[in-house]
Amino acid sequence: VQLVESGGGLVQPGGSLRLSCAVSGFAFSNWTMGWARQVPGKGREWVSGIYFDGSTFYVDSVKDRFTISRDNGKNTVYLQMNSLKPEDTAVYYCATDGGQYAGGSYYPTVPGDFDSWGQGTQVTVSS
Repeated sequence: VQLVESGGGLVQPGGSLRLSCAVSGFAFSNWTMGWARQVPGKGREWVSGIYFDGSTFYVDSVKDRFTISRDNGKNTVYLQMNSLKPEDTAVYYCATDGGQYAGGSYYPTVPGDFDSWGQGTQVTVSS
């Protein structure tokens, strides 16, 4: 499985970016997909996920600002980020659970639950 992120960059506070993650190798309609972020010196933080049943998760700090979506026909997941703040600055990573939690009662929300990761894309929010 290969995950390739795109869409990062430099944006002013209050601006928007849309991250994309293209998945190759397998059809991923039942897989959990999502995004984590990491700043130097800190652990990876799970930001948002979209699950096999279409439900979604957002960490409190991004609720009402970020929106995750998926296009199963294109094997792509998106993260629309609005009203960006300097504290959103990080490397953003796309990840998948490869379907291991599909159909179950557990909805993964920690980086350790995910076994495939992209290379990351830098998001910098600064004036």
